[in-house]
Amino acid sequence: MKIINVVGARPNFMKIAPIIEAFKDLAGIEPLLVHTGQHYNEGMSDLFFHQLGVPEPGINLGVGSSTHAVQTAEIMKRFEPVVLEHRSDVVIVVGDVNSTIACGLVAVKLGVRLVHIEAGLRSFDRSMPEEINRILTDSISDFLFCTEQIAVDNLLCEGIPEEKIFLVGNVMIDTLLKNKAKAENSDVLNTLELNDVDFAVMTLHRPSNVDNYDSFCRILGALEVIQNDMPIIFPVHPRTVKSLCSLSLTERTGNLPNLRLIGPLGYLDFLKLMSSAKLVLTDSGGIQEETTVLKIPCLTLRENTERPITVEIGSNRVVGTDTDKIIEAYRQVVAGQVGEPQTPVLWDGLAAERIVKILLEKL
Repeated sequence: MKIINVVGARPNFMKIAPIIEAFKDLAGIEPLLVHTGQHYNEGMSDLFFHQLGVPEPGINLGVGSSTHAVQTAEIMKRFEPVVLEHRSDVVIVVGDVNSTIACGLVAVKLGVRLVHIEAGLRSFDRSMPEEINRILTDSISDFLFCTEQIAVDNLLCEGIPEEKIFLVGNVMIDTLLKNKAKAENSDVLNTLELNDVDFAVMTLHRPSNVDNYDSFCRILGALEVIQNDMPIIFPVHPRTVKSLCSLSLTERTGNLPNLRLIGPLGYLDFLKLMSSAKLVLTDSGGIQEETTVLKIPCLTLRENTERPITVEIGSNRVVGTDTDKIIEAYRQVVAGQVGEPQTPVLWDGLAAERIVKILLEKL
């Protein structure tokens, strides 16, 4: 059975790594890893593949950045010949990036069975491009693997047949649990002089935050207060770097001595940094999940989340971009006014094994 596994952006690497591992050495399975190149930095991509034990992609489509329409179309144009040439039986897509829906459409139109891992997540905010990608990919998939029961319920409400839906757990957590001990050997705390120091970590990359002057300024208003108490380590996304310049905010961030802008980190260094933090501020979906398992308080700088289980469990608070709300939530965390978070059902490091077992049974 010939199976194409698609990745397009850094979060996809963490999701596909345990799937590739679970396929390893299985007789009768020919897995092929295809990187669309949707987001591609040679140094960081090579580092992620090496650290996660993922073999180099067999094919890199080299699509690069563009508008949503152009990028999606270009991925489809370049992916179709790959599916035809390799006479693929199954295409596996993960997450919610443009590569997910683009490769999914190609597979289904060629009559190839489509598997969506991380299906059923909904923010119910269609202004988010990722929400559109999620809904469309789920509607055309043959197998839908869910991280949480809420995702299963979402799919059933949308009319997806029950026999296509499987609650299996979270492959990103598979990767985290596998690498947590290895990450303990990271020297990142020494490098950043953070040993025995309370600090916060922040990631910010969504256009609604970093391309919007008012939203970015409201977030910076909260950071001005927080950085008076503790350092804020801010690995800066390339998109955010451009926005800081174009919105003329570099001087403002430069005037915050404890807001420490650093370059992107490898997976193990960032995992060590995050697991040692007092709290994390983010607009990333995956980090909401990772902090839940690490039991690190998370403040989500968005108006909604497609991962409600992280809020229900107690590790994550959706605070939007209102300066006062962010500061209030931060102070509650520092004061210890947060419950002890629990680990969601099936987030046990075995999701990929369940997925592969089901695929082998069904196919």
